Amino acid sequence: MTHQLRIARVEKTLRRFEEDFPLLTMRVKDLSPERQASAKQFASALIDQTRAELQRLLEAQPEDTAGHEPPCEPAD
Repeated sequence: MTHQLRIARVEKTLRRFEEDFPLLTMRVKDLSPERQASAKQFASALIDQTRAELQRLLEAQPEDTAGHEPPCEPAD
């Protein structure tokens, strides 16, 4: 897997996590307040870890590919 493809996949994953976070409240509404907080904390930590991974990949990006369009990602 190329470096650009890894970056594209992590960006896509981060976007999905961020878009899904508001819906988490609806999915956990029947849980106890403690479990709701735990689920939201876990989701936030996952988003933070994904952002950190993306930043790491961007910093490690080879000089010759910086700023170029990422390759097309295979369909899911």
